[in-house]
Amino acid sequence: MKVKNKKIIITGAGSGIGKELTKELIKKGAKVVALDINEANLVALKTEINSLSLSTYVVDVSSKEALINFKNTCTEKEGFIDGLINNAGIIQPFINVEKLDEETINRVMNINFYGPLNLTRLFIPELLKRNEAHIVNISSMGGFFPFPGQTVYGASKAALKIFTEGLYAELLNTNVHVTVVFPGAVNTNIAKNSNVVVGDGGGYKSLPAIDAAKIIIKGIERNKFQLFVGSDAKMMNFMYKMNAKKAINYINKMMTKMMTKK
Repeated sequence: MKVKNKKIIITGAGSGIGKELTKELIKKGAKVVALDINEANLVALKTEINSLSLSTYVVDVSSKEALINFKNTCTEKEGFIDGLINNAGIIQPFINVEKLDEETINRVMNINFYGPLNLTRLFIPELLKRNEAHIVNISSMGGFFPFPGQTVYGASKAALKIFTEGLYAELLNTNVHVTVVFPGAVNTNIAKNSNVVVGDGGGYKSLPAIDAAKIIIKGIERNKFQLFVGSDAKMMNFMYKMNAKKAINYINKMMTKMMTKK
């Protein structure tokens, strides 16, 4: 789907990949409906972009009620929608699953999986009315490859992966294209937004968010089914397919420095 003159919803648009997606899409002639739970980030985004092609809404994607209210408001104020990018997401504290409290587990699942699920279900009928439309769900390298200390996060992103692939199959003979994105390490403030402390990552160089956004937009315009963003995501996908056990043992050693010490 060519993004020019399309109206696209982006969740988590106030920072990181979402912010760069918003900026790049508007540069390419799209209109963006930006959602974020952080009002200050949206105000800053609106100030920076200063375009009639951007509208902003403070929405908690973990709340089904909030999403329903947004859908009603969006229908009234925005009219049609051509695309949906479910980008909002958080990680969990770097601790083993048995030490993770239930509130955190629910929060991770609600933001990373149920949010995209509910928002997608709300807008599919609208998207099916367009001549061409697109749904993009941002999963993670952790959605196909297990990382120690991020088991629930990985489970939420794996659920999003399978949901998106199932959605692709269900919409295969319609006007709605579907893409699942697997970013590797991208330089964003996801840890800060998740209230999670991490180490230095062993000095690993992450991909700039602007580069990730450009790759994703190119994937949308080429109607990609799966999109691996970053050399690390591509490498881990290859390693996991070749020998899952060895790949897990390898990443377990690499992740040691990033585990929060208790």
